[in-house]
Amino acid sequence: MTAPPPPTARAVVLGFVHALDAASATLREALPQLEQLADMLGLARSKQISRRGHAGGYEYLVHGFGCRLTDADGITVDVDFAGGAEVFDLWRLRHYGQSLPAPLDPPQEELLAAISGLNDLLTEVSPGWFAVSGRQAATAVRD
Repeated sequence: MTAPPPPTARAVVLGFVHALDAASATLREALPQLEQLADMLGLARSKQISRRGHAGGYEYLVHGFGCRLTDADGITVDVDFAGGAEVFDLWRLRHYGQSLPAPLDPPQEELLAAISGLNDLLTEVSPGWFAVSGRQAATAVRD
């Protein structure tokens, strides 16, 4: 039997998911043309929104295949989009943890153990890439 992940790693993963959900809800309210967070990419590419801006109390930066969102406290959530879902990797989880007012930086092994313990919440959509279960996601994510 494997040992449970340290609470810090679990807190980072759950905090990331909560922060992502909060940002998504706030941005959908602030930007009426946004049906889901993944629409940010298309809206920026079609110039309906700028690639960098502010909405709903968040600073956003649309990049390559995703978007980085930073709240007023400097807490950052960065995701890529695949199959209409927000996907993330360990680097993005660690970056989120490091952006917290009391930074947390669990090692990758602990984050993986925390993710494994949350298989009812998270799905690995491609090696090393995760999405919240039940949300559309591609089976492959571009490296």
